[in-house]
Amino acid sequence: MRLLLVEDDDHVAAALSAVLTRHGFAVTHARNGEEALKAVLPSGEAGKAPFGVVLLDLGLPDQDGYQVCGKLRKLTSTPVIMVTARGDVRSRIHGLNLGADDYVVKPYDTGELLARIHAVSRRTSTTGTGDTDDTATTPGPQTEPLRLGSVVIELPTRRVTVDGEVVQLTRKEFDLLALLAQRPGVVFRREQIISEVWRTSWEGTGRTLEVHVASLRAKLRMPALIETVRGVGYRLVAPPS
Repeated sequence: MRLLLVEDDDHVAAALSAVLTRHGFAVTHARNGEEALKAVLPSGEAGKAPFGVVLLDLGLPDQDGYQVCGKLRKLTSTPVIMVTARGDVRSRIHGLNLGADDYVVKPYDTGELLARIHAVSRRTSTTGTGDTDDTATTPGPQTEPLRLGSVVIELPTRRVTVDGEVVQLTRKEFDLLALLAQRPGVVFRREQIISEVWRTSWEGTGRTLEVHVASLRAKLRMPALIETVRGVGYRLVAPPS
């Protein structure tokens, strides 16, 4: 798999690149945000990114890593893992809301980082551009649009509209909505959602789930669509037709 490492410290980048290379990754190093954005679109065409995963440091010299993540997410669906010393909850939530697929705090265990890289690459959508042979996670075999009042969910194209207007969702937001929408009224346990959407049992993902539910409610402008079942999980409450 080809991997883009965005890191301004050459010593850190060299050490990490050596480890990644030993584990079979072809690493491209970008020292700032501008280099990273040029690297993901070498042909100048959106959607043509040649990387399976982007490892993104936040402390870049030319622009904040959060800004870079937002720009990357508009240009490509390539998974982004933020790798940074900013370990507070607010920073993690902000990064995930911008579209990061995962967030790793320095100092980290190399084995954990490698596991996170493989995990996000497995979850890459079949419509994504990541250079990986892993089987992607899909919402299911259903091809007919799911209609929930004014909300229409097209599973094959991963497209969501509300009153005919397209709503831009992140990969995880769509996967979460699709999971709940395929069985309206059914209560999904938090552990089940984390397992099926994030493909992990990592305890820290619980807060990530709450953030994604809140974001979905806001983007769909329907706070009551996803109901919190206290102490259990969530269910989708289909609005009247």
